[in-house]
Amino acid sequence: MILRMSTLFLRTLREDPADAEVPSHRLLVRAGYVRRVAPGIFSWLPLGYLTYRNVEAIVRAEMDAAGFQEVHFPAILPREPYERTNRWDDYGDTLFRLQDRKGADMLLGPTHEEMFTLMVKGEYSSYKDLPLCIYQIQTKYRDEARPRAGILRGREFVMKDSYSFDVDDAGLERSYLRHRDAYIATFDRLELDYVIVSAQSGAMGGSQSEEFLAPTESGEDTFVRCTSCDYAANVEAMVTPAQPVLPVDALPPAVVHDTPDTPTIATLVDVSNARPETRRTDRPWTAADTLKNVVLMAAYPDGREEPVAIGVPGDREVDLKRVEAALHPAVLRPFEEADFPRYPALVKGYIGPGALGGEGNIRFLVDPRVSIGTAWVTGANEPGRHVYGLVRGRDFDVDGEIEAVEIVEGDPCPRCGGAVEIARGIEIGHIFQLGRKYAEALGLTVLDENGKQVTVTMGSYGIGVSRAVAAVAEQHHDGKGLVWPREVSPVDVHIVATGKEDAPFDVAESLAEELDGAGVRVLLDDRRGVSPGVKFNDAELIGVPTIVVIGKRLVDGLVELRDRASGDSADVPVGDISARLREICAR
Repeated sequence: MILRMSTLFLRTLREDPADAEVPSHRLLVRAGYVRRVAPGIFSWLPLGYLTYRNVEAIVRAEMDAAGFQEVHFPAILPREPYERTNRWDDYGDTLFRLQDRKGADMLLGPTHEEMFTLMVKGEYSSYKDLPLCIYQIQTKYRDEARPRAGILRGREFVMKDSYSFDVDDAGLERSYLRHRDAYIATFDRLELDYVIVSAQSGAMGGSQSEEFLAPTESGEDTFVRCTSCDYAANVEAMVTPAQPVLPVDALPPAVVHDTPDTPTIATLVDVSNARPETRRTDRPWTAADTLKNVVLMAAYPDGREEPVAIGVPGDREVDLKRVEAALHPAVLRPFEEADFPRYPALVKGYIGPGALGGEGNIRFLVDPRVSIGTAWVTGANEPGRHVYGLVRGRDFDVDGEIEAVEIVEGDPCPRCGGAVEIARGIEIGHIFQLGRKYAEALGLTVLDENGKQVTVTMGSYGIGVSRAVAAVAEQHHDGKGLVWPREVSPVDVHIVATGKEDAPFDVAESLAEELDGAGVRVLLDDRRGVSPGVKFNDAELIGVPTIVVIGKRLVDGLVELRDRASGDSADVPVGDISARLREICAR
């Protein structure tokens, strides 16, 4: 295949697009790979679509090599299956809803668990048919509230989603590991640096869940990794090491003190250390001694709204993303001034456990750090007053524990106790052990060896195919432009002919045809009247891994061979260049 830049549908840009936030967005637009149509919606130009198809081909090849079978579903789907699994409501505003001409409710598929489940239900009925793993590569639609970062977080995107179907949990574990291995092979071929982290299943449901993240500063996912062992987890899935239950018998009783003008943790600590009746004799009070009770409003897909209070140590911030993950499908918003009149027991700035949980009609959830037997300084539910020495398990109870605090560098690893560090990454794959959630909702059963109906157990496995293009670009670029891995690159070799004479262009055309005949993909810059500087800038921006410059050294029988990744260049005799390029591309 020869692409000639004189006729190629391509326009490179010298300036960054105004809305570009991350390198992949900036470079894919500037290099003429994608163009924005609407927020979160992009078109692919020829070089971009070739690159996308190369990524898709790698994903498909590894799925096929693992023994998975490809199917294909429509993007427009009926409401009824999603209603049976409650996701017509659970997806909320993220779902693109529409009606056909007869008024029937439809949706644009955000994911296809229901369709896969019903397909297998319609075809299989015996344990002898299982295990089964099927997949598709299909466009998905989610009405993101804040589409951003180009094709990294769009409202229309392409995913590979596969599903495993097994008779029992042992079979599910085997299918899960097969997919895990296939994902490792896929991302290795894409030359992505990635980490596998523990994750939460979120709207998908299920038990064990892992994400494949491509570390990059521009990533929107935050994850932790231990500096002493191989533990890694998405922040939502990071768990607090088990806290000891402390004895309460010897603890002094709780006492309420006046603490005027202390609506914040900082002012409370200052006043507590300044006033004789509250001052400690062993050490000063710190924010870590206080219990901060943050009230939020949780809105559910069915329209119901309720307050929920989150208790955390005063030296830590509440991580709304972690809390929202724990309370899914609720969407959280701050408790506002207008909400207080409906809950008169809540005294702004002085909220304490006495007004929460139980008869308080406000669910009270605490971070595991607020463990049984720990004593706190916290609000007394009266203006200007706090209670000292309030003990969980003696003076107050809670409605449950959730991981709520914002993780910070140095927090203990739940596996080995070492310190964790925080990094950012792009989610490129996610694997779930779904279990029987969808099979039960949609009646997917088979007869087992004893002739008994058993519910099939499922796994779900996704790769963001279009997102992977951006992830590769995020990790493979420099100050001049993109630097594609060879298997991902739209072509193998970029030949640049320069000068005003015919000879360089004739030699470039002959070389391109010879390479094309040998199965090497070629981009030929055969543009006349374009300066060498512009051509070189375009070549570096476009990012093909191997560049050949045919110009002024041709009179000496030489051409320049450039490696885009390393920046190395060498003069090669014109008679040797074809064999040299074929050798490079065959590696």
